[in-house]
Amino acid sequence: MDEQAPQTTVPVEPPRGMFAAKLDERGRLKLPAEFQRYFGNLPGKRYFVTSLDRRIASIYPIQVWKENEKFFDEYTDEPEIAENVRFNADDLGSEEDLDAQGRIQFSAQLRRALELEGQPVRLQASARGIRVLSDAVYQERLARSTKAPESDVKLLQRAGLK
Repeated sequence: MDEQAPQTTVPVEPPRGMFAAKLDERGRLKLPAEFQRYFGNLPGKRYFVTSLDRRIASIYPIQVWKENEKFFDEYTDEPEIAENVRFNADDLGSEEDLDAQGRIQFSAQLRRALELEGQPVRLQASARGIRVLSDAVYQERLARSTKAPESDVKLLQRAGLK
């Protein structure tokens, strides 16, 4: 009898770090190779490209976005806030595929609202998707994070950061 070893599922880990990129003249974001490999190992090949806050774009695997839709439907603590955030996401969002060259389309409305056209962007992965920061938002975050880095690190180390 020919027994096969049980298959184990290895969790897909997102790339670590911040990655520079740019949308081309047609509004497509060319993903760095690390992100292409990451997406290639995820189940499903559809993505929801949107913004929840009209400042930072996000690329969600469609399965994750469906969880968000369920959350919006079931969230009762502040239903108006959930409705507002979902409105933003739906208003700016589009369902997209990754093309053969590793590019993903951003809707014209999303590009205009976040001022992404012809501008450098930064990509930051999480277990839920990819955040796409415009240069202006990146510069804001950079300025905030470099005000007191030594004291920030020391505080977090006292709390358990390795």
